[in-house]
Amino acid sequence: MEILGRERRRRWTDAEKLEILSSIGVNGETLSRVARRHDVSRAQLYSWRHIFRRRGQLRSSSDVAFLPVDVVPSFPQEAPPLGDSIGPSIVELCLTQGRRLRFDSGIDGARLMRLIRAVEGA
Repeated sequence: MEILGRERRRRWTDAEKLEILSSIGVNGETLSRVARRHDVSRAQLYSWRHIFRRRGQLRSSSDVAFLPVDVVPSFPQEAPPLGDSIGPSIVELCLTQGRRLRFDSGIDGARLMRLIRAVEGA
């Protein structure tokens, strides 16, 4: 960062801007807190984010991302009693920022994608 003249105009490198933008959402950091910590306006961060997304250097929140999935039983596996049918199982999906989503394995794919986008956008 470079401060020029009395007006305190700063020059940020692209690497510095990307580093600041990438800290948003990490450990619950909000855009407002990141802006205050780096002494820039929220509008400036929105502007940087728009520019880097347009250049393809920053992933858009609407982009689909594939994440690794581990399937782990949440209870001991026991044989069901005779005459009972095995119903759908519960799936837990770990998202970014430590968010977890639990849903029935029979959920419709389109509904699941809308749910993931809503949770990731929150």
